[in-house]
Parts: sequence; structure tokens; C-alpha cells
Amino acid sequence: MDKYYNRLILSLKLLLMIFNLNNINSLNTLIQVRALYSSSLVIVLVTAFFMGLVFSLQIVKEFLYLNAVNLVGAIITLAFLRELSPVLTSIILIGKIGSYFTAELGTMAITEQIEILYILGINPINYLIIPRVLSLLIVLPTLNLVSLITSLFSSCFICFLLYNVDSNIFFHSILSVLSWTDVFKSCFKSIIFGVFISVISCIWGITTKGGSKGVGISTTSSVVTSLLTVCILDFILSYYLFGNVESSLKRL
Repeated sequence: MDKYYNRLILSLKLLLMIFNLNNINSLNTLIQVRALYSSSLVIVLVTAFFMGLVFSLQIVKEFLYLNAVNLVGAIITLAFLRELSPVLTSIILIGKIGSYFTAELGTMAITEQIEILYILGINPINYLIIPRVLSLLIVLPTLNLVSLITSLFSSCFICFLLYNVDSNIFFHSILSVLSWTDVFKSCFKSIIFGVFISVISCIWGITTKGGSKGVGISTTSSVVTSLLTVCILDFILSYYLFGNVESSLKRL
């Protein structure tokens, strides 16, 4: 219990420190942003492309059966914009980036590299953790939008290829429900996910003990905890951000 209590206290302190601009190391943050983009962009594109294909494959034929072709693009847009893109992108980055943060910081913790930073007069929170948190806050909303656009184009592709749905009808349906408010809400949701994913991954890493076995345990624990947190947050945020059913029905 002491271990989880310490992690909770560290997480709260870290969240408070993020809002202090004096704690931001701009160079380290830019290095982390560049590393995250280069390692995550391709896998997000590929995953979003095939998720768009699979999702469209499952629902388009039902709309054709109901003679509601003009609603296909709208439903796919709302599904990806509000739920699938933020959650899917977050899950990918948990496995790709979150586990990397935990393993890297965990290895530094058990090899006493963090203690060396203290000896050199460097705050490891400012130097190691805050740049990683900020970089994920920058990268995740951007990749969320990339995932959304990729999914919509792949959906349009399979609708035209397999079901002969006119692209003009598909994109007109998209534009009929797409709003800047929903886009901002989707990005806000991904930012909240990014805060919790990065904080959990970094805190679990920096508190690692027990050698190489401890690194493996911390990495697994951070991934599982992040996944559960994203699922819980997704329900809460969806309820408060997109819970107005009447406004959605009016746009359809």
C-alpha cells in the first residue's frame, strides 16, 4: 500500500508542477516530441486505415439495407470523432510510448542514474518527467486528428469500392454533422488521456525497484493501469462532452 500511496502523491505533485512554466525544459520537450512523432506516426496511420475499413465493412451494408446511404458518412464521422479515434490512438500510444517511458525511467532508477542527477544539482522531475508529459500532450491530440482523417478516407474508399456509395454523398454526409465544437471536444478528450497516460507511465517508471524483474513488473502495471484509466475516463468524458442526444439527432 505504501508504494501505491507514494505513487499517488508523486502524481499529484507532478500535475501541480506542470502548470509552472519555470519547470519546463524546452529542449528536452522538443527532443521528446520529435522522438514520439517518428516512432508513432506510421503505426497510427496503418491502424486507423484498417480500423476505418473494418468499421465501414460492418455497418455500411446495414444502412444500405435500410436505404439510408446518406447517413453513412455522418455515423462513421461521429463514431470516429467522438470515440474510436481518441481511444484507439490512446491505446496505441499506451503500448508504444507509455511502456517505453516506464521501461526507460525504470532502468534509470535501478541503475541509480536518477541519484546522479540529484548529485549534479538537477531536478529529475523537471529534467526527465515533465518533458515527457508535455510531449505526449502535444503529440496525442495531433495523432488523434491524423487518425480521424485517415479513418474517414479509408471508409470512403471501401464504401465506393465495395458498395458503390458515391464519394460526393459520403463527404456531404460528413460535412452535415462535422462541427468545430466536436473537434475541440475530441482533442480535449485526447489531452486528458495524454495527461493520465504520461503521468502514470513516468511515475511507475521512476518508482521502480527490484532490478530487471521490477522493470518488467512496473511496465506491465503501468500499461494495465493506463488502459483501465482510459476506459473509465472515456465513459465520464463522453457523458459530459457528448451526452446531448437531441443536438446530435438534429444534425442527422
